[in-house]
Amino acid sequence: FYCPKGAPSGCATDSVSLILFLVDKNVTEDLKVQVGFSFLHQHEKQDSAYIRAKEPCNFSSANPCWVHKNFVKRDVLEKSKHLNDDCFTIRCDLAVVPPPSIQELISNVLMSKEGTDVTFSVRGETLVAHRCVLAARSPVFKAELFGPMKECTIASVIQIEDMEAKVFRALLSFIYTDSLPEMEVDMVEEREAQEALWLQHLIAAADRYDLERLKVLCEEKLCKLVDVSSVRTIFILAERHNCGGLKDVCLEFLKTPSNLKEITAADVFDNIIRTCPYLLKELIGKLAS
Repeated sequence: FYCPKGAPSGCATDSVSLILFLVDKNVTEDLKVQVGFSFLHQHEKQDSAYIRAKEPCNFSSANPCWVHKNFVKRDVLEKSKHLNDDCFTIRCDLAVVPPPSIQELISNVLMSKEGTDVTFSVRGETLVAHRCVLAARSPVFKAELFGPMKECTIASVIQIEDMEAKVFRALLSFIYTDSLPEMEVDMVEEREAQEALWLQHLIAAADRYDLERLKVLCEEKLCKLVDVSSVRTIFILAERHNCGGLKDVCLEFLKTPSNLKEITAADVFDNIIRTCPYLLKELIGKLAS
């Protein structure tokens, strides 16, 4: 869009301003774009180095436009060689700045297994990683790999028997990428139940290795999967691993009148009290409220 009188806020009325619009309103991620406006034959402003030197501007579905304020004074334009028969041509050069690739690169380091220097045996499956990466991300790994017990881990394989291999593999994936890994699906028709169980295992693993962000990400997803069949195990998990938000969701689910009949028939309360008798008072207080 061309604004001959500097229409946008903050633009001088005696200048020409230019507005660049994002046409596709369905973009899912913010775009960083380096923009260069010039008159068609201004060769010095069409060089790629000139465009790359520009400060990137951000476009998104919520913020689809960018204003080049005061591109040229109107009186200067009217006297310039760029104006012919009351017409001029503007050239717009764009360079889209690619998103950061550091996560992908670090993930590839794990997948390639190059330079790995620590080996884990998880229920018979061998997994390898890099000590410095594990130590940087987890204080528990740091103590295990670089603390007083370091010598015991250098030459030997670290045995982990109380965790499934796919859970430990997901834990490593998070450590290298800082994003929640995809669940390994065994049976498509039971996906929701599998996901709830998968997230519970990941929360326990995250708590064990002090990965608070992974724990929070799993907790947020698990809050949406609480149902009659899973509320008992999720509630007990939330109590054991100090997941306050998840515990509150379970308590609200347990006290909801529409759920009480099914919960009572499934002996959910009895199972919770048998497993964690100290929760009886809290359950009674919540139900009474």
